[in-house]
Amino acid sequence: MDVTELSQLSFEDALKRLETIVHRLESGEASLEDSIGLYTDGQTLKAHCEAKLADATARIEAIQQNDAGQAIGTRPFDRPDAGPATGQ
Repeated sequence: MDVTELSQLSFEDALKRLETIVHRLESGEASLEDSIGLYTDGQTLKAHCEAKLADATARIEAIQQNDAGQAIGTRPFDRPDAGPATGQ
């Protein structure tokens, strides 16, 4: 998979490609050589998706600022009911 092509993929498109790869690998329709290539592409797509999610999480956490734009702390992305943000 070309690095330029990968960098232009949205999370959703990368996930669709990854799901297609998983289906092909699970079906057993690919040769051994093709399976190795698919697995490698799958690892690359997985890392791309994880990076996109980490970026989204960081951007959401960055929103935890006061009206003046000063950092007041962060709250974990997966716990919207965690209460007030923690300060320093």
